[in-house]
Amino acid sequence: MASLSAQIPLCLALMMAACLMIGINGSIDGAQREFDYFALSLQWPGTICHKTRHCCSSNACCRGSNSPTEFTIHGLWPDYNDGTWPSCCYRSQFDVKEISTLLDALEKYWPSLYCGKSSTCFSGKGLFWAHEWEKHGTCSSPVIRDEYSYFITTLNVYFKYNVTKILNEAGYVPSNSERYPLGGIVSAIENSFRATPEVICSKEAVEEIRLCFFKDFKPRNCLASKTSCPKYVSLPAYVSMGKEASESEMA
Repeated sequence: MASLSAQIPLCLALMMAACLMIGINGSIDGAQREFDYFALSLQWPGTICHKTRHCCSSNACCRGSNSPTEFTIHGLWPDYNDGTWPSCCYRSQFDVKEISTLLDALEKYWPSLYCGKSSTCFSGKGLFWAHEWEKHGTCSSPVIRDEYSYFITTLNVYFKYNVTKILNEAGYVPSNSERYPLGGIVSAIENSFRATPEVICSKEAVEEIRLCFFKDFKPRNCLASKTSCPKYVSLPAYVSMGKEASESEMA
């Protein structure tokens, strides 16, 4: 029989092999365990665009009169009920040709609000959409199984649950002078969709609103019990003069 000192390295090696096979997500062979719900993350351009320091053609904040004035899509994210989330679940490099028929809608409702390229799981740095598909879209199975389905599904959910319209109808409109009760904004969404959103702020300005859904895309309450927002928040208005005038505008 081997001595105890000889058995210890063997045991350690077997444990390491088991860990590699199970993977950090706790599933056999590295397969990602299935997510619990979706979060649709929406960005308020007025807050993000005010942070713009220089303009470029890829930044929707720089489109002059065509700059977005309603909530735009950040992404559709599979999440877990324990507050964590899966990412980069299987190798599927983003291919813009797969969504060629959606590009007009994506440019308008799912634009990048930054100039820098986004990091991706498998394709190096690239388009904002590549980041969202490779990091989050690949984890949407078995509900969503391919790139086109991920983007068309997200657009459809975005159109159906129109946060900008709901808030405008409740009197919460873009303004650089008004501040609104956070509870009122949350209540307007709850009354319309019968579910509690998550609101994220940058100082006192609303930066994102997240809507949460069961896997059949029926609304459910988001998990967040805390918020980064004060009791009164703003929805800043932003009008870009276009990238040609950006330097003087920022100055």
